[in-house]
Parts: sequence; C-alpha cells; structure tokens
Amino acid sequence: MSSQASFTLRNRNPDVLTCIANLSNDEVFTPPEFANRMLDTLTEAWAADNDGANIWADKTVRFLDPFTKSGVFLREITSRLTKGLADEIPDLEERVNHILTKQVYGIAITHLTSLLARRSVYCSKYANGEHSIANGFDNDAGHVWFERMEHTWKKGRCKFCGANQATYDRGGVLETHAYAFIHTDNIKTRVTELFGEYMQFDVIIGNPPYQLGSDGGTRAVPIYQHFVEQAKKLEPRFLSMVIPSRWMASGLGLTEFRQTMLSDRRMRELVDYPAANDVFPGVEVKAGICYFLWDATHDGDCDVTTIRGGEIFGPAARNLDENDVFVRDSRAMSILRKVQKRGEPSINSILARDKEFGWTSNFDGFHGTKRDGDLPLYYIRKMKRAVGYIARTAVTKSAHLIDTWKVLVPQAFNGGDSVPHQILGKPLIAPSPSVCTQSFLFFNVGSSDEAKSLQSYYTTRFFRFLVSIRKITQHATHATYTWVPMQTWDRTWTDDALYESYGVTKDEIEFINSMIRPMGEIDE
Repeated sequence: MSSQASFTLRNRNPDVLTCIANLSNDEVFTPPEFANRMLDTLTEAWAADNDGANIWADKTVRFLDPFTKSGVFLREITSRLTKGLADEIPDLEERVNHILTKQVYGIAITHLTSLLARRSVYCSKYANGEHSIANGFDNDAGHVWFERMEHTWKKGRCKFCGANQATYDRGGVLETHAYAFIHTDNIKTRVTELFGEYMQFDVIIGNPPYQLGSDGGTRAVPIYQHFVEQAKKLEPRFLSMVIPSRWMASGLGLTEFRQTMLSDRRMRELVDYPAANDVFPGVEVKAGICYFLWDATHDGDCDVTTIRGGEIFGPAARNLDENDVFVRDSRAMSILRKVQKRGEPSINSILARDKEFGWTSNFDGFHGTKRDGDLPLYYIRKMKRAVGYIARTAVTKSAHLIDTWKVLVPQAFNGGDSVPHQILGKPLIAPSPSVCTQSFLFFNVGSSDEAKSLQSYYTTRFFRFLVSIRKITQHATHATYTWVPMQTWDRTWTDDALYESYGVTKDEIEFINSMIRPMGEIDE
C-alpha cells in the first residue's frame, strides 16, 4: 500500500486531470493549477491568522468540497496534507489513511463525477476496494458521497433551485441535477445524513455548478449563489469558491445575493478574471470568473486583484460596499470618485427604459412602405439595422416621446473580452417623430443640434469608460448609464475637454485608453 500511495501522490506529467474535457459550460472542471492557486491563498490566510502556522501540518483541520467533480480539490488537499503531516505521522500508510478518513470530505454532483472523484482521491472507484489507498472505510463511497436526489416541485419549479419542471422532471434515466447540498431546508441536518454524524468543517472549497436551463431551455437561471449561501450556514472558518463574476453588477435574480456579498465584511480576498479563458481555456463564461476567500474572523476591507492575460493588478484594499454594484478594476475608482464628487444628474434621466414603446425586439407589426401619417420605426433584425413604418395610432405606450429627437443606442453589444474594447454599439440619430423596438434604448432631446451634441458625448472614451465599469455583460440596460453625468447639449464634446473638466490625470487617461478604443466614424 505504501508504494501505491507514494505513486499516487507524487507529481506526474502529464496530470490526468488536465486532459479531461468539460461536461458542459455549466459544470466546468477546475484545472489543477488553478485549484492550487486557491489553496495557496488559503494557506497564506491561515498562516496570517494563526501566528504563521501551516494548515497542512494540522491533523485536526477538516475540508469539504460540497460539489466535487473531478476531485481535484480533494486530491490536492490530500497531497499537501501528506507532505505537511510527515513529521507528526511518519508512517505513510497511517498518514494517508488518517487524512482520507478524518480530514477530507466531498459531495459529488452526479454519479459520473462521484466515480471520477473517488478515482482521483482513493485511486479506486470504490473507497474500500482492493486498489484503494485508504483502508479505513467499510463502504464503497468513503467520504465522497453521491445519491440521486429529486427536485421539490412547486407551481412548475423546484422550490430550492428554480429548475423548470417541464425540463428536469424526466424520469429515472437522466441526471436530475438536483444537487444535494442546496436541496434541503437545513444544511446541517443534511450533512449529518450524508456522513453519519454532524461535523464542523474548517474549510469549504470548490467550484459549484453555475446555472440550470429554465423556461424550456430559453433562459439560464444562475444557481451558484445558493451554494455560497448554504456553505455560509455551515459556519466554516474559511470558504473559498470559484464562481462567475456576473454577480458583481448584474445577473438574473442576483440582486439580493450581490448586496449580501458586497456588504459582507468577512470577504477577505477577491481575485477577478474578466476573461474566463484565462482560467478555463475553451470555455465561455460571459463576464468572466472570480474566486473569493471568505474568513469568518475577518472584519475589514477586501484585498481585490484583477488578472487579465497574465497581467496582475493589485491586490488593492477595497470596501466592496462603496457602490450599489462592484467596480471590478481598482484603477477605475479614482476616476469614478472625481465624477461622483461633482454631484451632477445622471444622463439616464433622459434615457428611455427597456421596451419604451412596448415592442420587443422581434416585433413585426409594421410595414416596409410608408403610408400617410406613418412614423418611422427603427429596429435591429439579424444584427442589421433597418427602418419600417407604423401608424401613430398604433403607439399605445410612451406616446409623449414620439415627437422628440432621439439618439438611438443598441441595447446589446458584445465584441469579446479583449481590451481595448468599444463597450457600446454605434449610435444613430432618429429625427422627430420616430419610434423604435426593444433593440434600441434612446436618449431624447429637443432638436437636431442637441442630438448631434449628445451623440458626440456618447462616442467619447470618457462616456464609454463610465458605462464600462457598470456594464458586465453584452447588455447595456438603463442602470448601466447611471454614472455618466449629464452635460449641456450646445457643443461638440471631446475627450480632451472632458478630461480637463473632471481633472483626469495623465496616468488615468492612459488607463482609459488602454481599456476603451475609439469608436470610429458614425453614420449620419
């Protein structure tokens, strides 16, 4: 057994867990290198809180990965403990057995991942099998638990995770994705049920499932926030998870979660990757991903680090709760504070709401040829802008905005994760009278000259930078423009004039230029 354990726990090249394809974008396997980065963060925090003590040399610390997939966190924890406890438990077989039976626990998310995780941790799909490096289990699962769970349906949705019954109530053949960790009213009771006794976990760490399809698959519902909330209820000493970064400024149903996270002074470290490909090659997670370290004894600012394409910015001590959404890049804060200090009204006071005239993006109740009394209707279809015509009497919502000049702005603009970025789609001036579908938001003003002035402001890097620090996805909603201050519409606005007006320094200008590219020519 000793030779087996030695072989299992020593470094190998290549690492088999770097060679496994992800099951889906919702259940992403964590690369071993990234898992170890999170464990390094934990190591440093533990030492700082415990007079330099080494967490891996403590045989009493318990670890839980409540949504294990490949088993990489449990495997790397076991490897570190095996080295760290060598002096206290010299016999390798006894040491490994102690670690696996007393310190390392996991809850798998599917039957397949339970087998994969056990092979990673025990070197056998059966914890009590002849090839297992543990000899203290009398059951197949060991401390990597999995049993099929069912959703609890209420009015067509699961009351715990929000899954759509029509999609996930599909018999006993397919996975239900009813994850044990969040499908319970009492997580402490659930843990007792899973492992036979209640135990206090010192560290909870892992990479939870991110979302479930809902509404027949037309919309994805985030669920990672439920795992974070449940883990906190177990009252660990440390909690560390890798989750999508979208929660920082948007996300379906994430407003309360965002407020809770930003106001939680136990958030000790936050490491943000605006481009998810920097962590998960080949996997698209819009708005990027992050990992955090929550420390039950911490009460203060959070150290925030931004990593993009190998460049590291930070850590910077931040009050996460400074604004209603989180400004991801600490370098943006000095510019934002200068703008906020002026106390000017927001430009969104003249910005239309979503579906201002009541028509969705796929509205087709218009015609292509103008008739007497018709209004031009602006829309986007298959990524192309076009103009149709509709009777004035057909406008039943916000009719008072028909006879205004408008600067139409696309509600969605992606363009990828690379920087510098355009941030927003090109604007379009719509004369009075006019209307549009949900494809556009619009700023309303009183004349052609005012519209041209506002359009010049919109195209500046300064304007789009202030939008960018709230715009975390391709959609630019009404709230995205909150931090853009109102101006007077009597001139052509330039970045130079705006930088001088707001006292933007040379270094801050260089930062803006590194993030925001020129918009280019605008079609009149």
